Amino acid sequence: MDLTRAAAEACDADDPLTGFRDRFTVDDDLLYLDGNSLGRMPCETPAALAQVVEQEWARGLVRSWPSWIGAAARVGDLLAAGVLGARPGEVLVGDSTSVDLYKLLVAATDARPGRDVLVCCADDFPTDRYLVAGVAQARGMTVREVPADVDQGLDPAVLAAALDERVAVVVLSAVAYRSGALADVAAITRTARDAGALVVWDLSHAAGAVPVDLAANGVDLAVGCTYKYLNGGPGAPAFLYVRRELQEQLRQPIWGWFGQRDQFAMGPAYDPVPGIERFGVGTPPVLGMAAVEVGAGLVAEAGVDRLAAKGRALGELVVALADAWLAPHEVALASPRDPARRGAHVTLAHPQAWQLTQALVDRGVVPDFRTPDRVRLGPAPLYTCFVDVWDAMDRFREVLATGAHEGYPTERARVT
Repeated sequence: MDLTRAAAEACDADDPLTGFRDRFTVDDDLLYLDGNSLGRMPCETPAALAQVVEQEWARGLVRSWPSWIGAAARVGDLLAAGVLGARPGEVLVGDSTSVDLYKLLVAATDARPGRDVLVCCADDFPTDRYLVAGVAQARGMTVREVPADVDQGLDPAVLAAALDERVAVVVLSAVAYRSGALADVAAITRTARDAGALVVWDLSHAAGAVPVDLAANGVDLAVGCTYKYLNGGPGAPAFLYVRRELQEQLRQPIWGWFGQRDQFAMGPAYDPVPGIERFGVGTPPVLGMAAVEVGAGLVAEAGVDRLAAKGRALGELVVALADAWLAPHEVALASPRDPARRGAHVTLAHPQAWQLTQALVDRGVVPDFRTPDRVRLGPAPLYTCFVDVWDAMDRFREVLATGAHEGYPTERARVT
């Protein structure tokens, strides 16, 4: 691979997605490689929010509810068709990822009576593990945390060995939050189904960055956030997916009036509406959904397959430059080397990762830090240039070569 800046410029010139960068608010002085934590703001988002605030709310007031009340399913259908590879009526937007995961985890557990074990990955995102532990404790169940390599991700054979007739539900991430390791969603789903268990997939680091093809992969249940690669903004509502054939079999635990059949009849007893809307709870976050609709629309327009191809190419550039420039300074790749086994972010390990992260931020590069000693680089393919990656890695090289990070306190000193 040609590692010159001119080669990176040539990649940008050939990039079929290059025009999408102009549709985001971009500070050209900032090399932003944290799109896997919070995506940039689309240029269309302020106008979309202003329409809701200044026209629908300020002028329409309660008369605007006819257009708001179906937004959770409407935006869900946009995600289904353009991002998730799902069918209409299988995705609903609303609540947070944690709340949506709780709803599906409890509903799936109830659908497997007589089974008393929940399975999760020991290296999964903390909230996912906490929720599994909380549901298990409340129901007198047992948790099996399956070990995983912090860099390479979950071994499907290790997971298979943990599955038996006692397992009700498995909770896993399609892309590991720390390393970016990509799970084989289809194969793992089949393995769990053969054992009689349901899988709830967390797509937070996958949606909008890699193809997930929920219908084609036979996925039953999934959740995910919209503020990373889908660019819905901080605190944007999450989404949940329930395969159509399962919807009538499941009853989620939070019985709110937006999941009620004929909700305005104000009936005395809860009777869930047929279809995906039975997984709704309360009044939908109208402003948040307006922003999600813009971000999801851009992803759908760009095409997930094209985004995934560019994401792999950006990741390969990160890896190649790290090998050439950073490895002599004790930086090691902490993600799968095979791009087919990675999502859209790449993680690097160094004993002083926290100090390096702070030194980079002070030099106009925004990565993020993950314990114990990881620098995570997330060049979101919708708006990140190849030259952005080259320049960021060049500054990374300079920090290491000059020892500029040595003057920063350790994370422990920062906390205390």
